[in-house]
Amino acid sequence: MEYNGSAVVAMVGKNCVAIATDKRLGQRALTVDMGFEKVAPVTDNIYIGLAGLATDVMTLHDRFRMRVNLYKHREERTIEPKTFSNMVSHMLYERRFGPYFVEPVIAGLEKNGQPFICSMDLIGCINYADDFVVAGTAADNLFGMCESLWEPDLGPEELFETVSQAMLNAVDRDSMSGWGAVVHILTPEGVITRELKGRMD
Repeated sequence: MEYNGSAVVAMVGKNCVAIATDKRLGQRALTVDMGFEKVAPVTDNIYIGLAGLATDVMTLHDRFRMRVNLYKHREERTIEPKTFSNMVSHMLYERRFGPYFVEPVIAGLEKNGQPFICSMDLIGCINYADDFVVAGTAADNLFGMCESLWEPDLGPEELFETVSQAMLNAVDRDSMSGWGAVVHILTPEGVITRELKGRMD
């Protein structure tokens, strides 16, 4: 799980939700890439971030896209965040004896505009939360920063500032992750994506 390094966090605001990830791809202490995508859109209202082994991250992004498209054709409707989280959990658990080495973090907005976040371990045990969830090699640091900075009912701009500060300060204390970050804010009006510059050492 620590081979490539990663940091992913999702955080709840008032009728909005944020998901952020670092950009580094490494082979232990060696940095290979500074723009590796760990968060991907599933639908207009759902984003998933995968912390863990880079090859499994890429494989699962494709498999999730395929499963969501199959669901849309079969059900003739867009998948909801809670349904998608159960789908992800099932896909991970069916491979429990030879698991994908990833820790998913899911963020989305329900039909009524309510924010939804959850995280999982590598065999799909779901952890629902109403404040924030974290994953990756910087998870311990992210927990501390989020506990310090998060407040209920943050607006989109306040939520962006909070999740950005938590991410940048957490990865500064983890040699396996960092090199900037990407933040996605999901609101009923649309998705706001911003890139953050971080320390490059």
